[in-house]
Amino acid sequence: MQCLGAICGAGVVKGFQPGPYQANGGGANVVAHGYTKVSGLGAEIVGTFVLVYTVFSATDAKRSARDSHVPILAPLPIGFAVFLVHLATIPITGTGINPARSLGAAIIYNKGHAWNDHWIFWVGPFIGAALAALYHQIVIRAIPFKSKT
Repeated sequence: MQCLGAICGAGVVKGFQPGPYQANGGGANVVAHGYTKVSGLGAEIVGTFVLVYTVFSATDAKRSARDSHVPILAPLPIGFAVFLVHLATIPITGTGINPARSLGAAIIYNKGHAWNDHWIFWVGPFIGAALAALYHQIVIRAIPFKSKT
């Protein structure tokens, strides 16, 4: 459903803003000139890791049981992580960190360069998310917390 929503959203943008849409390459993610595919893949892995790890940490059930204010404040660190990841990776890859968003733009734009590096925007987020999940589960959740007894 998220992929379908991204396709529809990219189609709406193309329909309402055809000039800026074409001028900006349809919003399709590509590895920028001057960067290698490996550096683009690395940027997507690290960016997705930061975002997913922040989501896990901000919404951790163990933490919210200990700190009752955490569920209310969770959107703040998550939004800040998205902001920082975009600042760091827009110059490199246009910031994918979500395969559905990358797919929607590539399908609607559908020109060669939109597909040349497209695999990076699937492989990078999957590796980054898996690493964040492993790190959170094995390292962070394994740390014992002191109880207030």
